[in-house]
Amino acid sequence: MASLETIPVQTSSDLLDTTTIIALSVFFTLLCACIIIGHLLEENRWANESITALLLGLCAGAVVLLVSKGNSSRLLVFSEDLFFLYLLPPIIFNAGFQVKKKQFFKNFTIILLFGIFGTVISFCLISFGASLLFKKIGVTSLVIQDYLAIGAILSATDSVCTLQVLSQDETPLLYSIVFGEGVVNDATSIVLYNSVQSLDFNHIDATIALKLLGTFLYLFFTSTILGLAVGLLSAFIIKTLYFGRHSTDREIALMMIMAYLSYMLAELLSLSGILTVFFCGIVMSHYTWHNVTESSRITAKHAFATMSFIAETFIFLYVGMDALDISKWKESCAGAGTSVAVSSTLLALVLIGRAAFIYPLANLINCLSKREGAKIEFRKQFIMWWAGLMRGAVTIALSYNEFSSSSKATSTKDSALMITCTIIVVLFSTVVFGSVTKPLIEAVLLRHARPAISDATDIPSLDDLRLLFLENGDEDDQDGNGNLPVPRRSSFRLLITYPTFTVHYFWRKFDDKIMRPVFGGRGFVPFVPHSPTGAENET
Repeated sequence: MASLETIPVQTSSDLLDTTTIIALSVFFTLLCACIIIGHLLEENRWANESITALLLGLCAGAVVLLVSKGNSSRLLVFSEDLFFLYLLPPIIFNAGFQVKKKQFFKNFTIILLFGIFGTVISFCLISFGASLLFKKIGVTSLVIQDYLAIGAILSATDSVCTLQVLSQDETPLLYSIVFGEGVVNDATSIVLYNSVQSLDFNHIDATIALKLLGTFLYLFFTSTILGLAVGLLSAFIIKTLYFGRHSTDREIALMMIMAYLSYMLAELLSLSGILTVFFCGIVMSHYTWHNVTESSRITAKHAFATMSFIAETFIFLYVGMDALDISKWKESCAGAGTSVAVSSTLLALVLIGRAAFIYPLANLINCLSKREGAKIEFRKQFIMWWAGLMRGAVTIALSYNEFSSSSKATSTKDSALMITCTIIVVLFSTVVFGSVTKPLIEAVLLRHARPAISDATDIPSLDDLRLLFLENGDEDDQDGNGNLPVPRRSSFRLLITYPTFTVHYFWRKFDDKIMRPVFGGRGFVPFVPHSPTGAENET
């Protein structure tokens, strides 16, 4: 009888890397600690969850550094793929899904001015300033593409940390503008960065600026259109098939997967995934969310918010621990004076670059605005400038992507120096500016707050616009006394007088007559007897 060979049995510890298990255990422990500490500090005006996670990550990194006897503070290696492919999409999608669309699009012109034109102004000033000052400091190996990349990298504000220090109830205008600007700003910065990477700077001519502008516009609009298309496709599929009659789990799963698919398609096509998934979230909240059952709506809303919250906290923990990576500091071979000089220069350029577009654009808006409630007074301009100075994980991820590649012409020392100085700017701006913003708002804004001017006093309602357009009337319509004809006001005149609200009026007509009957939405939910929605309609 043949002898049986002994087959070794693999235990779970043999199948999994022990180092990875330890690293993830530490991170999940820190995540729990962040949630608990953030809850305890909820009412503290000097702290928020972003700062808490960042400081906790720094402390954990210091402990690991001591345990490893100064060799390394890294439990997990900072990976741009991990950040851009897994952590960033749920944050941006939830931002678009949860945005208050009426307030967002009411200030859409201002948001686009700050988010696009403001970011371009900041990008130009930071790039130009870095090219002038770095050579005097001793950083000589950077090329024009590196300087443009630095401008794009440092133009990205930290919208996550910014929103945690603003209250939608206390400062609704600021919240809406800074929120919208932060998301559009992140997208614009990444689009600018991708545009810089795609151009050939070995043959510089007079058309390079036009090529950069053309590449930027192409990426911006195609990314937006892709997000809108995927969002509408998800709404049409769920409205037509109505998965909720059999399984509510399929509804939520399809929404999540299609949202993530929009991001991956954008990256596959070399577009801006952040812009695509943001507008996909807006479309899903306007159409798709109303096509699912009531239980799925509640579940989806909390599921998206929870995933976003965990990703945000994980990012700040990640950044805090990676900031003490001793290998990067050794590679830079720069003295304390050089590091301080470069970091101070970058921080000063960030301050100047943001001020260079906040104040001029805000005053331009004040000159063009006819409504008192829409004007941005100087105190609000100052808070907008201050609240947007924080830099976060997008800045660090782009910095790693630009300066960690061995194929770059930049020297290893200068590349490592740029990464470490970027980390210093992120840490300083998040901790200092982030902790001071809440008290600053109370001191500068809320204590001097005047009664808010209601928009109803100086803007037409949709009913008023409907009367002005005379959508159901003729030229010989008469007024209430039955005598004189009602004066007809042209669409162009109303567009000039009330641009935002006139566009909103026409959009509502188009949405109600064409879009909602096809893609669903509020008022067009599929009726299925004995379903949660059907039960509501039957009562």
